[in-house]
Amino acid sequence: MNIEDWKSQIKRGTLEFCILLMINKRAYYGYEIISELDALPILSVKESTIYPLLRRLLKEELLTSFWQETTEGLPPRKYYSITEKGREYLNAMTAEWNNLLAAISQIQE
Repeated sequence: MNIEDWKSQIKRGTLEFCILLMINKRAYYGYEIISELDALPILSVKESTIYPLLRRLLKEELLTSFWQETTEGLPPRKYYSITEKGREYLNAMTAEWNNLLAAISQIQE
């Protein structure tokens, strides 16, 4: 395995967590999520990755969506917000993430 494969596996495993963390702060539309993740190169993703993930999170009722008109005369945007079930799931993910980081830190020492 090379480092690029390893980085890809890590990204795939943490992308859902990162998206839920973002949407927990406020509602986002899809392209906005992609743009914010692109600002952090290790998390940069394509539309073909984000939109299926958002659809799955909607199906699992971790997110909800709504359409909002734009002020720039552009077509309406589909925004995603987190549900109570999504917050509970995010809290569990955060606890596991913190446990993982603590264990890795302990190994590194």
